[in-house]
Amino acid sequence: MPRPSEAIAKPSAAKPETIMRGFRTLRNRRYSGSILTAIAALGAMASASAWAGSSQPAGFRWESSLPLITPPADGAPGFHGVKDPSIVYHDGKYHVFLTTATSNGWGVAYTSFADWKDALKAPIIGLEKAPMGPGYRAAPQVFYFAPQKLWYLVYQGGDPLYSTSSDISDPTSWSAPKPFYDTVPEIVKQPNGKPGWLDFWTICDDQNCYLFFTNDNGSFYRAETSLAEFPKGFHNTTRVMEGRKEDIFEASNTYKIAGTNNYLTLIEAIGPKGRYFRAWTSDSLAGEWKPLTPDPMNIFASADNVRFKGRVWSEGVSHGEMIRSTSDQTMAIDPCKPLQFLYQGLDMEKGKTYEYIQLPYRLGVITAKGPNPISRMCPK
Repeated sequence: MPRPSEAIAKPSAAKPETIMRGFRTLRNRRYSGSILTAIAALGAMASASAWAGSSQPAGFRWESSLPLITPPADGAPGFHGVKDPSIVYHDGKYHVFLTTATSNGWGVAYTSFADWKDALKAPIIGLEKAPMGPGYRAAPQVFYFAPQKLWYLVYQGGDPLYSTSSDISDPTSWSAPKPFYDTVPEIVKQPNGKPGWLDFWTICDDQNCYLFFTNDNGSFYRAETSLAEFPKGFHNTTRVMEGRKEDIFEASNTYKIAGTNNYLTLIEAIGPKGRYFRAWTSDSLAGEWKPLTPDPMNIFASADNVRFKGRVWSEGVSHGEMIRSTSDQTMAIDPCKPLQFLYQGLDMEKGKTYEYIQLPYRLGVITAKGPNPISRMCPK
């Protein structure tokens, strides 16, 4: 694996199939729309049955929108999907950063709109013309780092990278990529010596900043630096949870639960009905993570607890982000308001098969219905 500076100098050499363990596993498979659509339908029926049997379940209940962000109908041929969203609400608009899957590979793009009803018509603008440049970019996270009065975009380009901007609404303003690490920590190296890490997530408390990530193989990691040193100085890279790769897979995201002393971590897992999210809680970003819900897999959102408003369009609930109550580095969510989660779902065409990069990922929103483990933390 080249040093981060070398990877940045030649970004086109960093291909996702050789970087991401999940892509290596999936790249030669074909996916059937008829099978996955049937799985999603069965999940929706099971969800409706479970809801009917309990007026106030201990866990979560969700309702999904139709696809809200999709490749443009008049876009260039080979624009297959939109994935891995990160979202903030700032200055009267939603700002969404996402991964694009095209015949040219993987990149990061931006879209914005004032209301969800406008999302389908909002242009999707690639960031390759910014100083951030072209090449392999994926899984963005956006936030405002208040101590520096700068927006940060964290993403993967092999190693964890970041760019900054003083204007989130200007897609040409993102700086050239910089690495968080000078060298790859030994703990994330695979037996072949290459790094096994992806889906990087930053969150800060009043003293420190933490970088969380997974490895597609059952491990959840944390690194830390001081608030004053950020984005430099990440050290003490530690494995904080470990399990089967299907149970701790990828796409971790961590939040402060506003008005409480609790934090929430969500991690994507793989189940018999598709991708889903599990949930843990802790009283410290540097502390121990415990299951949030009492069910065996501490489920946050899955085919079993999501019902669809309209047609059943998605198999499972995959890589996404909570709609936060703030845009800053604290990553706060408000437990006193209905929870919403912007996620990627598969909108498969019946009878069609897909290569991995061709999978028709679309973005929709699930909204929590009724009391849940987070809403019960509301201090009001």
